[in-house]
Amino acid sequence: MSAQEPKLLPYPDTKSVDVNDDYFGTKVPDPYRWLEDDNSAETKAWVEAQNKVTFAYLEGIPEREGIRKRLTELWDYERYGAPAKHGPWYIFSHNTGLQNQSVIFRTQRLSAEPEVLIDPNALSPDGTVALGDLSFTDDGRLVVYALQSSGSDWREWHVRDVAAGKDLPDVIKWSKFVGAAWLKDSSGFFYGGYTEPTAGETLTAVNKNQKLYFHKLGTSQDQDQLIYERPDQPDWMFSADVTEDGRWLLIYQSEGTDPRNRIFVRDLSQSDSKIEPLLDKFDASYTVVGNDGERFYVLTDNGAPRRRLVAIEKTAPDASSWETLIPEASNRDVLDGVTMVNDQFVAIWMTDAYNTLRIYGRDGRAEAEVPLPAMGSVSTFTGKRKDREGFFAFESFTHPTTTFRYDFATKRSEVFKEPEVAFNPADYETTQVFYPSKDGTKIPMFITSRKGTPRHGQTPTLMHGYGGFEVSLTPSFAVASLAWLERGGILAVPNLRGGGEYGKEWHDAGRLENKQNVFDDFIAAAEYLIREKYTSSSKLAISGGSNGGLLVGACMTQRPDLFGAALPAVGVMDMLRFDKFTVGWAWRSDYGSSETKEGFDTLVKYSPLHNIEPGTAYPATLITTADHDDRVVPAHSFKFAATLQAAQAGKAPVLIRIETEAGHGAGKPTSKLIDEATDRFAFLAQVLRDGAQSSSQ
Repeated sequence: MSAQEPKLLPYPDTKSVDVNDDYFGTKVPDPYRWLEDDNSAETKAWVEAQNKVTFAYLEGIPEREGIRKRLTELWDYERYGAPAKHGPWYIFSHNTGLQNQSVIFRTQRLSAEPEVLIDPNALSPDGTVALGDLSFTDDGRLVVYALQSSGSDWREWHVRDVAAGKDLPDVIKWSKFVGAAWLKDSSGFFYGGYTEPTAGETLTAVNKNQKLYFHKLGTSQDQDQLIYERPDQPDWMFSADVTEDGRWLLIYQSEGTDPRNRIFVRDLSQSDSKIEPLLDKFDASYTVVGNDGERFYVLTDNGAPRRRLVAIEKTAPDASSWETLIPEASNRDVLDGVTMVNDQFVAIWMTDAYNTLRIYGRDGRAEAEVPLPAMGSVSTFTGKRKDREGFFAFESFTHPTTTFRYDFATKRSEVFKEPEVAFNPADYETTQVFYPSKDGTKIPMFITSRKGTPRHGQTPTLMHGYGGFEVSLTPSFAVASLAWLERGGILAVPNLRGGGEYGKEWHDAGRLENKQNVFDDFIAAAEYLIREKYTSSSKLAISGGSNGGLLVGACMTQRPDLFGAALPAVGVMDMLRFDKFTVGWAWRSDYGSSETKEGFDTLVKYSPLHNIEPGTAYPATLITTADHDDRVVPAHSFKFAATLQAAQAGKAPVLIRIETEAGHGAGKPTSKLIDEATDRFAFLAQVLRDGAQSSSQ
């Protein structure tokens, strides 16, 4: 391809309107406010016009079809989820390779041929109906399962007879965010629901005043019993669980994404029992992992920022009376999760953002460590307290998700299912480095590449990040990344503050007034990669989704000179209005709110939409969003794209790819995942090449 400068693209004209908001005496214009109305004919026409420009550009990239072909080959591998035992049944997910949705199977013996229990692919021709949560009765006879359409968070619950494979008449609508919990006698289940939204506002209306209901099997939804509501606390959200012995209803009360929560309990063995508080100070996070009568085993960060396991007596719930079973680690390790299997505690620990797996007795004594194949992640460990076996899934950047069966009697694990992907993991390596951020804090980063990749500063590098809501980016296997690595690229994943990699303090250091630390960490990671000659600015691309999209937007507006390309996906870009839509209000625990002077002063300094400067040369940008995203509404990306296109002074393209019949990401069909990955990597192939040529001229 010739070294000509890229041509300016014919972006659609975007109407500007005179809208100004007053924040504590500061006037802030919002000229593209009209794009918030995703139902208007004007917005739909704008979406169509933008997609026309974007896809015309993408279709002209010579590598695009080759990338699609290779991604399809890589994606076409058989994969399994970790089995779970419910009554006589082993239940697991399976995908033959290119199926749009994984299928749920049942079998009574692992060596037997399994049978289909639920196949979401049969529910829509394009794979846009996805399976959400499942909850089985204690005897394994019934399962309640959630369906979600076109990527929306809204879920519709159905009940299926496991042996017969047939649905019962029961249907529950207008549920969101939380699962379902059966009574031990299988007579019905608890679930969280909302009032049906007004017509036309299904994907944008604010979600508040959640209620907890009980559905009795064989009745209609309008007969469901209201179990708990708090109209005086519209931000409170509820989820239900029933202890394994069937005695206690546990009601978890949270406020948005704040990790703190309350727990209320009800004694189900007493018909006249009341709901009463167990842990109601809202001072820490609490998760009940098991109980013996009125003695609850609770994972918490109360008095232990990196978490501990304690025993709490219902009659003495004050912290001074707790018994510590598994103490907080003396180093920086985080107790990431605990479950009870074989009457023991199975603990997943996190050390410098990768996992280890250990077994403890009921007294908290360490009894065994489960060997893992490499530095990677244990995404789940399934089993019940009475079981003598458990299953877990392991993965890393170059180790496809493999499921293992652990035998508690022999203390040995064996592979249940190991996928065969059309690549050789031995050709690649992952190293972990620690680099200094702006304030000197040491930040870990995983770097994956083909073995022997030279350090000459010219290798295309994709750096991916998140940095928020106590989410930890442990090593994970992504088929799309293989195509990047095969083409000689480097994948870098820094573990930014705001995540949960080192517990509560690490999270706190990257939220609210400390949010700039997250962006500083990401920028410092880029500077490290350039300084250590992994890559150069013209060859460095950054990516992130949701809160990670905010990360990309903030960093590319703060340091547009540092990056060759940016891929913000379903990002939170308007930090002054994020809490006006659907569940955006729930993110105030990490972001704050422009409704307070302090919050506004913090947010306006980094809000991507409000820090775009006209006349600035921004890196090549491909923004991705979806028309059914009711988590981070697409208006964030729409307004950011329009503003960035108007401001761009350089030759680099600013494009927005708007997926139809898709949402925030969960449940997206395989075909759409391949299409989107194809376009992302084709875009990078084009712009990193163009950027390198432009920078050398």
